[in-house]
Amino acid sequence: MDLDQDSIKRLEKAITDLRKHNFFRMHDSLWRLIVFSLIRGLASGLGWVIGATILVYLLTIILSQIEFIPIVGEWAARLIEQIEKFDK
Repeated sequence: MDLDQDSIKRLEKAITDLRKHNFFRMHDSLWRLIVFSLIRGLASGLGWVIGATILVYLLTIILSQIEFIPIVGEWAARLIEQIEKFDK
């Protein structure tokens, strides 16, 4: 397969552009990679905590509305009491 000079120049330019890409610059240095991974992990953990908090809050509100089922209503009432005690 014969590559002409134009094809080689375009390939060199594509490789140079790829080396300038943020992904490769970030993974070029071990410290950049560590800092990026740490920040990404913190953001992911924070997202999980916020999502779980919202989910538990909504579940508690929904369960507090179900008082006609004795076991679930009683359990939800105790759960709400515990949350209110914790808030004070």
